[in-house]
Amino acid sequence: MIASLAALAFNPAPVILAIPAVAAVLLALIPSYRVSATLNVGACALTFLTALALLVAPRIAGPFLIVDDLNIVFVVLNTFVAFTTSVFSASYIAHELETGRLTPLHLRFYHAMYQVLLAAMNLALLSNNLGVMWVAIEVATLTTVLMVGLYRTEAAIEAAWKYFMLGSVGIALALFGTILVYMVAQPVVGEGPDGMIWSVLMKRARDFDPALLNVAFVFLLLGYGTKVGLAPLHAWLPDAHSEGPTPISAVLSGLLLNVALYAVLRFKLLLAAHPGTLAPGPLMMAMGLASLLLAGFMLYRRRDIKRLFAYSSIEHMGLIAFAFGLGGPVANFAGLLHMTMHSLTKSAIFFAVGHVCQVKGSQKLSDIRGLTTSHPALGWGLVVAVAAIAGLPPAGVFMSEFLLVTSAFAHRPWLALPLVAGLLLAFGALMLKLSGIAFGAPSPGTDKVKASYLPMTVHLALVLVAGLYLPPPLVAWFRHVAGLLG
Repeated sequence: MIASLAALAFNPAPVILAIPAVAAVLLALIPSYRVSATLNVGACALTFLTALALLVAPRIAGPFLIVDDLNIVFVVLNTFVAFTTSVFSASYIAHELETGRLTPLHLRFYHAMYQVLLAAMNLALLSNNLGVMWVAIEVATLTTVLMVGLYRTEAAIEAAWKYFMLGSVGIALALFGTILVYMVAQPVVGEGPDGMIWSVLMKRARDFDPALLNVAFVFLLLGYGTKVGLAPLHAWLPDAHSEGPTPISAVLSGLLLNVALYAVLRFKLLLAAHPGTLAPGPLMMAMGLASLLLAGFMLYRRRDIKRLFAYSSIEHMGLIAFAFGLGGPVANFAGLLHMTMHSLTKSAIFFAVGHVCQVKGSQKLSDIRGLTTSHPALGWGLVVAVAAIAGLPPAGVFMSEFLLVTSAFAHRPWLALPLVAGLLLAFGALMLKLSGIAFGAPSPGTDKVKASYLPMTVHLALVLVAGLYLPPPLVAWFRHVAGLLG
């Protein structure tokens, strides 16, 4: 009892949830943009610093919150990207206010919703109750729906409704799967909250009915797979990315997709703990390959820069799903590393895209040319970021893709060929689009960039360093988590 109280006393998890919740209330009341932007950055920084404390905090599994090696990876990454995005957002949104695209009232709503989104995502990652996790992901979905429609244009409202409708279908499927899991657990653990608690379910998983557990996982994979953006459940993602504020595109690609993936991994572990259930890996690999190949072809047809990188997100989430579906120490390590590198790189790309759209006054690729000439720092930054996400060395994405491809050839060589084909398709499309964006005669629009380059620079530096050197403690941590994932 004393040990449990001591662990709770030093547990940062409640603080990680409380900071954005309190900040959201304050931001809804503060009329000044500068004060609210500063508070938004400060709250995100404090949340990230508190998340770092999880690295040395005791591992707990209480009735409400769980802290283990798996969710710490997601929480630290989540809070870091949320912090850097808030720094980018402060200057980016100020420009939107100056140009009249947003009003001060919109900004109060935006900053408050940003913290609500952060709180909901962190709650989904830290909850030890699968019902609470579902509610948290639903809150995150509704929050991003409101933020996607922030500009109140016809296209933005249409994208928000499309996201709401498809997201609701996905979350309804996930709810049905969650109910089925409770039904499976009830005869074993009895009625009450124990049938919804992860730590209890994992201990008693071998006693569950495998047939009903299999059905539950199919619904959960389809439901949360919609939120991950896996094909054929991806249709909401390009619209949501292209019509919402660019910082929200960075959060969607870099964070929210990971949160839904985390839910899938939790249920995958539950299924893997029962020897009589179906293997979840082939389902995840099939959806992952479908997403990779679909995105590889669709990238060639994009005419909007934000839609282009939205399909790139579908490609990379497919790669990550394939890695975790393949399983094993190398593939799981590659999946964790790729998830981290994708979050850092893709958010850096959207930071750059936000700058580009503001200086060029357009999202159309035909209006964005010759950036390395008109805006050298921005242009070359985007070149580095796109080269990194395309998998060129020495970026960390290259390392994770190399590990995944080698593991696929070693264990599933007949699947490695379409995997490599999808990677080459996407690589060719991104290089083709990048050549027009970055080089040649500049298109009109030579205004100076007013938003900060610092978040983009920090992310790219981390991605490039990770491709050359990973600290041994980080490698050991990822290896341990990869072992947990089976």
